[in-house]
Amino acid sequence: MATKSHSVQFDRSSLGGHRHVCAFFNSSDEEHRVLGSFIKEGFDKGDKAFHLVDLGQRQDHLRRLAEGGVDVQKAIDSGQLEVRSWHDAPLRGGRFDQESWLASFEKVLQSGPAAGYAQTRFLAHMEWALVDLPGTEDLIEFETRVNYVVPKYDDIVICAYDLSKFSASVVMDALRTHPLVIVGGLLQENPFFVPPEQFLLELRERRSIRKAAAAAN
Repeated sequence: MATKSHSVQFDRSSLGGHRHVCAFFNSSDEEHRVLGSFIKEGFDKGDKAFHLVDLGQRQDHLRRLAEGGVDVQKAIDSGQLEVRSWHDAPLRGGRFDQESWLASFEKVLQSGPAAGYAQTRFLAHMEWALVDLPGTEDLIEFETRVNYVVPKYDDIVICAYDLSKFSASVVMDALRTHPLVIVGGLLQENPFFVPPEQFLLELRERRSIRKAAAAAN
């Protein structure tokens, strides 16, 4: 397990030993306003940045990074910044394969130290789960299982959810899968976090109930 020896600050709050963060925003403007200084600090400290975005929003995302003081082209050319589209990552092959992406996600975290970076700041726009493709219904189980991966590394993983696009039930489940949460622009320990082994059991029970109900009909 990683020692979390590198202190990371977010708006005067420390991430401490937990590094899996759920961030809720109402718009892209709010997201960049809240995360801008955190992202810029990562570049200034020499951290690796891996951003997972909608291909249609890639240029806008890069523009916002540049407006925040990041030398985007230099960061991309040096390998410090990697921006992937959903269809080149979790939705590769036209579906969400939870096992495949979980393994690929861990490889991303492993690649940072291999390339000489002390930390990776991983930012994912989670609207990929709203794309009508097979497997995306496994979002919450995937988020739960990420909690088995992140503690092994000295990296920060932020899962950004647009509150205007996700249902209340998905938002509540997503909240329960992260030990830290950013809401209203504030980072805090998440009192609703459920340990992965407990939540995975709950998800299995839900599936059993749904199957029984479907069989009864």
